[in-house]
Amino acid sequence: MTKFRLSVAGTVLLCTFLGGCAAPRPPAMYQWQGYQANVDAYLRADTKSLDEQIQLMEEDLKKISAGGGAVPPGYRAHLGLLYGQKGNLDLFAQNVQAEKAQYPESSTFMDFLLRNFKK
Repeated sequence: MTKFRLSVAGTVLLCTFLGGCAAPRPPAMYQWQGYQANVDAYLRADTKSLDEQIQLMEEDLKKISAGGGAVPPGYRAHLGLLYGQKGNLDLFAQNVQAEKAQYPESSTFMDFLLRNFKK
């Protein structure tokens, strides 16, 4: 009878543990989409052109907005950097300002970029 009680107790404990593992994951705080891959492509500078990177990031930005998600920190600043490197300083400034507005703690660095960015 003792072995039976241990077996039942072990089974109940195992089911409780596994049931806790099956709990739904909380939603992600930010919607990253392909951001990490885009930063990697930028740093490697040999995988995708600036135009391709901009296009991918703009498409991901639309997906994030359509899904009601939050744009991750650095996303708009990186997109602005890509536009700046292409020579589109208006879109550079627009994206850096958007980053600054969404993440006020980045203001010092975003102001630095706005003052000192040169293609």
